[in-house]
Amino acid sequence: MDRLEKLLSQMSVHDKIGQLTQYNAMLFTETSAEITGPQQKLGLTDEDLAAVGSVLNFSSVQEVKDIQTAHLQNDPNQIPIVFMMDVIHGYRTVYPIPLALGCSFDPQIAEECSRVAAREASADGVHVTFTPMVDYVRDARWGRVMETCGEEPRLTSALAAAQIRGFHGDGMEKPGNLATCVKHYAGYGGAEAGRDYNLVEVSERELREYYLPAYKACLDAGAPMVMPSFNSLNGVPSIANSMLMQDILRKEWGFDGVVISDYNAIGELLPHGVAADQKEAAKLAFENTCDIEMCSSGYFHHLESLINEGVFTMEQLDAAVMRVLKFKDQLGLFDDPYHGADEKLASSLFLCDAHREVVKKAAAESAVLLKNEGLLPLSEKLSKVAVIGPFADEHGINGFWSAHGKNEETTTVFEGIRNILGADKVVTAKGCGNLWDDKDCSGFAEAVEMAKAADAVVLCLGEPQNYSGEGNCRTDLRLPGLQEALAKQVIAANPNTAVVLFNGRPLDVSLLDKIAPAILTMWFPGTEGGSAAAELLFGKCNPCGKLSMSFPHNVGQCPIYYNHPNTGRPRWRSQPDHRGYASDYIDCATLPLYSFGHGLSYSNFVYSDLTLSSKTLTSDGSIRVSVKVRNDSSVPGKEVVQLYMRDLVGSVVRPVQQLIAFEKLSFEAGEEKTVTFTVTEEMLRFWNMKGEHISEKGDFTLMIGHADHFVLSDAFQLV
Repeated sequence: MDRLEKLLSQMSVHDKIGQLTQYNAMLFTETSAEITGPQQKLGLTDEDLAAVGSVLNFSSVQEVKDIQTAHLQNDPNQIPIVFMMDVIHGYRTVYPIPLALGCSFDPQIAEECSRVAAREASADGVHVTFTPMVDYVRDARWGRVMETCGEEPRLTSALAAAQIRGFHGDGMEKPGNLATCVKHYAGYGGAEAGRDYNLVEVSERELREYYLPAYKACLDAGAPMVMPSFNSLNGVPSIANSMLMQDILRKEWGFDGVVISDYNAIGELLPHGVAADQKEAAKLAFENTCDIEMCSSGYFHHLESLINEGVFTMEQLDAAVMRVLKFKDQLGLFDDPYHGADEKLASSLFLCDAHREVVKKAAAESAVLLKNEGLLPLSEKLSKVAVIGPFADEHGINGFWSAHGKNEETTTVFEGIRNILGADKVVTAKGCGNLWDDKDCSGFAEAVEMAKAADAVVLCLGEPQNYSGEGNCRTDLRLPGLQEALAKQVIAANPNTAVVLFNGRPLDVSLLDKIAPAILTMWFPGTEGGSAAAELLFGKCNPCGKLSMSFPHNVGQCPIYYNHPNTGRPRWRSQPDHRGYASDYIDCATLPLYSFGHGLSYSNFVYSDLTLSSKTLTSDGSIRVSVKVRNDSSVPGKEVVQLYMRDLVGSVVRPVQQLIAFEKLSFEAGEEKTVTFTVTEEMLRFWNMKGEHISEKGDFTLMIGHADHFVLSDAFQLV
């Protein structure tokens, strides 16, 4: 610490402000003529660039080394630059999108995948990743649902903590590991109408109940950085929201790490309409303890004058700079400014066999078998299999935000099946290749004839990679283009058709649910997605994924989620045909098509004999709840045993069910296990109308199973 304090004491105000700024690498690598436009637009001098403390959006390890070397040669303070990047679901070897990883219900898989990404990215010069993204989501229209782990805070918290462990490894200061930045704090996933960057209006009770827990879990897991969200929350943009940034983050949670703005978020306070000019925007961000300004220049242009005018003190500036210096020290950059970056090491790690094996396992265990009427698994003895559809031989299945992943390095479903059956048994046709064209059905005839001649069809459908992710929101969740029409004709030609979906969000697949005998969603599975799909289809792997986000019947149900409360006039399942003054629709079901926790298997898991160790729970005690789970089949498999609770009467309306624990277990054919969970008073707490996190005495019930089958307990009482 002494060396950091000494360093701080010798820095000029301009040097200090430089540590609080971040810009794109191109400003440091292109020739003067090429950067004149961007540099002038930002109003930056060469002296400003020389003082900059962090960089993002670089392309190679050599670029990192060149920028760092040039910087250290010119910086009298010898403060290294920190290099940051969006390493969301893999670096060069790509694993499934986070929404898919959520379906694995497996923190160990999330941690292993993060280790793969950390090793590759660190060797290639990355110091910090802008992940995990833990925004709570309920609306499939929002494109960024693909970056989250879904609609359940407890599941998201567990998987996010696992990602942090994976990225940090045995210490973020060591080569091979990355520091993490949790985002987007807070409420971004509640964007009105599912439209990116849109306003979020939620009560503080709902914010604390559903949106905030995963951010807090990330800080508890050791995340050293936080990124505020773009959106306004209850009328104030997050980066200028004193309740979020000061009252909760800094004071209540005691976070003393680095806060970094999202891309130009400080500049966007002007179009938000809460700042009249750049100076006011800088003031609002800095007074709410934003330490690093990303890709705008309010701090460089105005922070010194705000200090001179007495708006801020030098002590406030020094506190922000010290947080940044401490972070760089945590990363070990003062001892090794290149953090072990090594081009040869990076090249040896990219797409290596060990990394491919990890991401293939993740893709297989993240896939969800939505429907199966006995068609799957397919037999390897089939004489001819037709792989049809725009995603049949499509390499672009990595998904949005796949860092340096290359489509051409990704295995397709056609290639995966051909590797199992041999080239002579597999044929392929797109049927409809242009997903933006809803008129050209010229490929239908070939696809239909191919389907008729095959023993079975694998029909690969979905949405393009760029239909989800940041800025890619949709009001129509059906398959784009002519894919539904193609599906009708192909399935009519050959009823032995299994549909494989590639998607970055829950889709409206209500038509497919009616006509297809089997539906498997692979999401965007990454580098080994085609191999994983083939192994699942032919029974070399047994599906075990459970939905982390509900699939609606249609977009009109959005937002839709499993842990909804009852209304005063609920639609009871025992009266499915009753119409009247109830909370439902006259043209659609009330519940999702496929709910959170749904997922089929080639095994048949039977739950029985749920028992409670006691009918009463004290505030300092616990209850053990046990259930027998039997694999009533000849197929070994994995099952996610899910424990839900219901608070029967509360001072606020409580969810009809709420996940409080889960465990993923392997079963041999015919094997039975007794699964036991421990329930404590803390697991029953909620936020009341007074802003208190409490439990209330009364009756509760427990459910164990999954979305398709629950065993219900007798009521127990919290006393």
